[in-house]
Amino acid sequence: MTPEDRAFMAELAATRAGLAIDAEKAYLIESRLGPVARRESYGSVADLVEAVRSRGDERLAAACVEALAPGETRFFRDRAVFEHLWREIVPQLARRSPDGILRIWSVGCGAGQEVYSLAMLQAETPAPTGRVELFASDLSERLLDRARAGLYSSFEVQRGLSARQLVRHFENRDEHFQLAKRIRQEVRWRCVNLIEDLTPVGAFDVVLCRYVLNGFTDSARRTASVKLANLLTPCGVLVMGEDERPALEGFAAEPIGGVFRRMDDARAAA
Repeated sequence: MTPEDRAFMAELAATRAGLAIDAEKAYLIESRLGPVARRESYGSVADLVEAVRSRGDERLAAACVEALAPGETRFFRDRAVFEHLWREIVPQLARRSPDGILRIWSVGCGAGQEVYSLAMLQAETPAPTGRVELFASDLSERLLDRARAGLYSSFEVQRGLSARQLVRHFENRDEHFQLAKRIRQEVRWRCVNLIEDLTPVGAFDVVLCRYVLNGFTDSARRTASVKLANLLTPCGVLVMGEDERPALEGFAAEPIGGVFRRMDDARAAA
């Protein structure tokens, strides 16, 4: 790829999905676009980029942007956050819920490990009152397909799961492990671009957007933060990475890093 090719793809990712891709990182861009080039039968990544530039193929452009989005995730990442969320925050919000339903959304869910961590907690320790509904989204349809299948390698299940959880919630599938159907059925999936209109997604009591917005441009981070804030119920909770903070005012930090409770008067203007 030429520097012009990399700059073109970085601009495409920023415009379409708010992603901050460093055009100087040639290896990163080529390694992420390589599988797309092979899947689409192009001889090289440079050929793929030229096709995107010259043909105006919407499907191909979307596939490239999805591939450039970071997809790092694992089960119970920062376990203290999950324990605080399930033991302290979920019971509090459940008691306040007028209809007894608590809605939790995992944003940028990747292959599903984060939301499935919550589903396993729900199976092991159900919410004391009401019902918890779990939702998950990602920019990539291919990752969502992986998440729905709930099929993981030995390396993936070893990152965050205890032996007890592996035995209790997974079944062996040759060299892989598949999450039990009863757990997979607890989650509803949707393809979502955070810089587009999020109104159809609905309102949530808890939004997990962990280690997602730090991969956005500054303007896209602000835009997405406002959109997410507007989907939170009063006193709703935004869960980010341990070293992240919302890119707007109106949130009070919880004792656990990366967890922020929306203040009553904090509804942001869209």
